[in-house]
Amino acid sequence: MHTDAKVVPLTKDAAEPSPISPVGRLPVALIQVRDKMALRLKQALQELFDNADDTLFEMADRSTSNVEQNAFFEAMRDMRLKRKSIERAFLYKVSESFSALGQYDIGRAPQLDALSFDGLALVQNDELEETVAQDAMVARVMSRDAVAIGHLTARLNVLVSKKIEDKTNPLGPRLLCEAFLDACRSLGVEIKVKLIVLKLFEKYVLSELEQMYAEANQLLVAAGVLPELKSAPARRQQEHANPTRQAAPAEPPVGAVGSVEDSVQEVFGVLQQLLSQARGTALPRRELPADAVPISNPDLLRLLSNLQQRLPQQVEGSSDLRISLDQVLARASERSGRTRVIGQVDDDVINVVSMLFEFILDDRTLPDAFKALIGRMQIPMLKVALLDKTFFSRGSHPARRLLNEIASAALGCGDRDDAQRDSLYQRIEQVVQRLLNDFDDDPVIFSDLLAEFIAYTGDERRRSELLEQRTRDAEEGRAKAELARKQVEGALNQRLLGRTLPEVVVRLLREAWSKVMLLACLKHGVESDEWHAALQTMDELIWSVEPHEAPEDRSRMLGLVPGLLKSLREGLASAAFDPFSTSEFFSQLESLHVQTFQRFKRSEPASSLDGPVGRPLLDPGSAAPMVAVVEEIVLLTPREAPALDPEPVVVVDDEALGFVDNLRVGSWVEFQEDDEHKLRCKLAAIIRPSGKFIFVNRTGMKVLEKTRTSLAVEFRSKTVHLLDDALLFDRALESVIGNLRRLKGA
Repeated sequence: MHTDAKVVPLTKDAAEPSPISPVGRLPVALIQVRDKMALRLKQALQELFDNADDTLFEMADRSTSNVEQNAFFEAMRDMRLKRKSIERAFLYKVSESFSALGQYDIGRAPQLDALSFDGLALVQNDELEETVAQDAMVARVMSRDAVAIGHLTARLNVLVSKKIEDKTNPLGPRLLCEAFLDACRSLGVEIKVKLIVLKLFEKYVLSELEQMYAEANQLLVAAGVLPELKSAPARRQQEHANPTRQAAPAEPPVGAVGSVEDSVQEVFGVLQQLLSQARGTALPRRELPADAVPISNPDLLRLLSNLQQRLPQQVEGSSDLRISLDQVLARASERSGRTRVIGQVDDDVINVVSMLFEFILDDRTLPDAFKALIGRMQIPMLKVALLDKTFFSRGSHPARRLLNEIASAALGCGDRDDAQRDSLYQRIEQVVQRLLNDFDDDPVIFSDLLAEFIAYTGDERRRSELLEQRTRDAEEGRAKAELARKQVEGALNQRLLGRTLPEVVVRLLREAWSKVMLLACLKHGVESDEWHAALQTMDELIWSVEPHEAPEDRSRMLGLVPGLLKSLREGLASAAFDPFSTSEFFSQLESLHVQTFQRFKRSEPASSLDGPVGRPLLDPGSAAPMVAVVEEIVLLTPREAPALDPEPVVVVDDEALGFVDNLRVGSWVEFQEDDEHKLRCKLAAIIRPSGKFIFVNRTGMKVLEKTRTSLAVEFRSKTVHLLDDALLFDRALESVIGNLRRLKGA
């Protein structure tokens, strides 16, 4: 019997699983988790790269040597060039990790960690630093999210036959770090820069795992996978926190609670301490009746939800909110017969949020039309802060990010815009209205609104960036053309100014050959062979129509004219000059050359060339009109108006010039056009050859063009202001902390 065909080689390469298993091998619920998490990881990675330039630029600015500074600038360039490939490689690795869950390890013996003498060699210092940094990042995530990732691992083990541990979980911090490091192998950066990139990965990607684990667990619970596992930790249940909250951070094991709690409460703890120190001096101290009963956190949230529904338009300022709360509590006290008050911790939260919104509503960078909209977000933001104190300490908190994204998008809107009809205004109004209508005590709505708003502003930003790039290219092209035109004008004036030549030659050089020279300068530059060839042709043409007496000049003329005519024809053809005009020029030029040969040895009296300035003169030996070039030649493009008078010289101080020189491309500024109108625009380009500053509006369309001097004059007269484009919430929080510290010392 021939049975060889039925023997399965279990240890051969053919039995190895493919890198990507078919989707059908994964359960539907697992595919949903994979796709949802891939989208979240992609968004987080994009945020990393969006912020990488600023971080590396700051590091370069702080560098103490040129070598170190150049390393950071090279890293910025390298990351921009390889951004897409790194994103693709990282997401591919994550997809591979999920695909591997659906593969069977048939006939493969359990593998122990390999041990060899090679492995005992000393690890390179760079690799050691990289490994230490990675281990520290993984440890911080595991300390913070151990319970959530443990639940996720348990649920994945229900869905697949392969044994999964926390360290082999596709969404575990270790595999994600390894996937990112592997994707970054193409970056040619030194270890110092790589550690900074790893820090950015922790800040913008690993910090989002807390919420991603909650979402992944919820998806699997909805699919009926181990619903009995409780995501909410015991301590939060005791605090009557809503168990349905998905944005609440999962608690770490008991042994790690202290350190995580300290980091979570750090900012709010500082704020509480500052409030208590200022209370009774700079801030009023509350006098509470002896029978006062603090209202519970859930009851306070219900009161705020009622205010949120009943007074969405009126409650915009902190004083309005406090008054409304006091009125509601007074009515509740009357009904119960006991004085109901807000607890000290909750009162501190209300005070801090009120101060934050006082800063926001007074902030000059936020357009007035949008302040009212953002002011209506105060109650929802207050409820988030009451539910989750990490709101104050975690920059990636969805509620904070939503507020920052709205403020950033509104930054470019000016007072001339019709806010009510503006699509961005309407979109923000929809976001605010959804918060007021739908937000009760589940902060997940902030994540949903944030994702939708980022998608909307991303489309708007891509369109504006495209138009802005076109504006920038057009201005740079115009500046390059202007510089080339100056070069051509200089070459023409150097050869023609002060000379008297046949009128046809002057016209040929000015109207036709100048275009050939302009094209050569633009395409090849003034150091090129093409530019020098165009100059040589012009010199030969001028020489060929001038009077000559020496016998050797006749020989030179005979050898020069054929090549000269050929160069002229080829040059005018390359510049697409009008063929009819070209024929007319050559016809007249031929007559000039024939006449030159006929009178080659005859000397002409100088008086025959005298005459009024600029008036054609007749050569006695020919009918060719002559022209004296007495004014500088100025070339104009067909659509260009004559140049305006130069700017008057104005003496400005160093501070004003320093303001202009410190402007960076992308900076937002506000011009005070008159007493009533202001114009907000972004610096899109600084055209170095012409010294022009090009400003665009938020759609990317050019709205202003300024010079360095004019900008300095406007700064000195306080009609232009630099807008602070830093994150709104972060600026507000810094201001509140600074104010409280000043009050403490008062």
